[in-house]
Amino acid sequence: MRTKSIKKNRINVVTLGCSKNVYDSEVLMGQLRANKKDVVHEEEGNIVVINTCGFIDNAKEQSVNTILEFVEKKEQGEVDKVFVTGCLSERYKPDLQNEIPNVDQYFGTTELPGLLKALEADYKHELIGERLTTTPKNYAYLKIAEGCDRPCSFCAIPLMRGGHKSTPIENLVTEAKNLAAQGVKELILIAQDLTYYGLDLYKKRNLAELLENLVKVEGIEWIRLHYAFPTGFPMDVLDVMKREPKICNYLDIPLQHISDDLLKSMRRGTTHEKTTNLLKEFRSRVPEMAIRTTLIVGYPGETEEHFQELKEWVKEMRFERLGCFTYSHEENTHAYNLEDDVPQEVKQQRANEIMEIQSQISWELNQQKIGKTFKVVIDRKEGNYYVGRTESDSPDVDNEVLIDATSVYLKTAEYYEVKITEAADFDLYGEAVNVKAEKPSRKELKVRTV
Repeated sequence: MRTKSIKKNRINVVTLGCSKNVYDSEVLMGQLRANKKDVVHEEEGNIVVINTCGFIDNAKEQSVNTILEFVEKKEQGEVDKVFVTGCLSERYKPDLQNEIPNVDQYFGTTELPGLLKALEADYKHELIGERLTTTPKNYAYLKIAEGCDRPCSFCAIPLMRGGHKSTPIENLVTEAKNLAAQGVKELILIAQDLTYYGLDLYKKRNLAELLENLVKVEGIEWIRLHYAFPTGFPMDVLDVMKREPKICNYLDIPLQHISDDLLKSMRRGTTHEKTTNLLKEFRSRVPEMAIRTTLIVGYPGETEEHFQELKEWVKEMRFERLGCFTYSHEENTHAYNLEDDVPQEVKQQRANEIMEIQSQISWELNQQKIGKTFKVVIDRKEGNYYVGRTESDSPDVDNEVLIDATSVYLKTAEYYEVKITEAADFDLYGEAVNVKAEKPSRKELKVRTV
């Protein structure tokens, strides 16, 4: 029997995976709202749309488990319909249809009109840049391109997302203006590869021109760059970053490894020397830049010597931000033809060693910030602390700044000058400076005191 708490004809969109999926879910929700549908994000609803991830084993497992969870709810009468979309569905639709047939329908990454039709809605072409954001009100993702043309041996994204396709500058500016009108102050630019932006539309790498247009949007204070590919990096982007205060001194550039042997096998189109020189050029031209990277350990053929080379290079480069993943052997990729010859326990041990090195580097870099003052945006209040970020930090993945909420009143989504008083491995503690003794409104006071 149906539980009374679930509202009839409410569509619950569940998002798994990366920020690109978050964006796609927001576009779907915007289309549904424009069709007068009752749509929520990860709340109760009798119709469920699961936006899946199919990138690596852990993500695939989470997606399958989520599908099974809602199929069971359907069988128990708690929900009426379950639809599945996204990367896992794009990559494994026939298998999923055979293994989990009680899903009402499966859709790929490019089948939004079909999904909307199944939800009794029409795709509205005029809704350029319209979407329902699910992130905190002060920041939003701006997807500037879809798909990828890179040949990386370990990556299945081109199988799921197709080739690179840039979104025109004018459409992105319209979207940015819409977001700014809703109170968004930070744009996080995402794509499978930012540096390829414009090659298909403008016959040149055009990220710099896009940035020059986005900085003109009133209300936007920070613009952050995620997922830049090192090979063929457009150096004019550094000039814009240096010149325009709205462009955060921040770059997410996944480098994956540094051994020439593995970079060649990974089909990354670069070498140890070229990668190191590129990073030195970044440091020289924009000394304030915080560089985030991600690495893969346990790739087929990675020897102890290769790993030691990677460790020493991480120590040398002293990245501000770094994440490390164990290699996942993905079918239909070029690397799947290689023997997955590094045992899982060795992969995990190597990842742990890299993160131990990075933890020490991060602690040392953070100690240098004590006594200095930074511009900080307040994302949320958690317990007795306001939690914020500097321009060197992206949401969810980077360091945070904690400010004692018992001694000062700050507003979320606002920017403040914060003096750092303490520093740990990955978090900073600080005090807001030059803050007037703002009193919360009666409504806010009531929420705080209840």
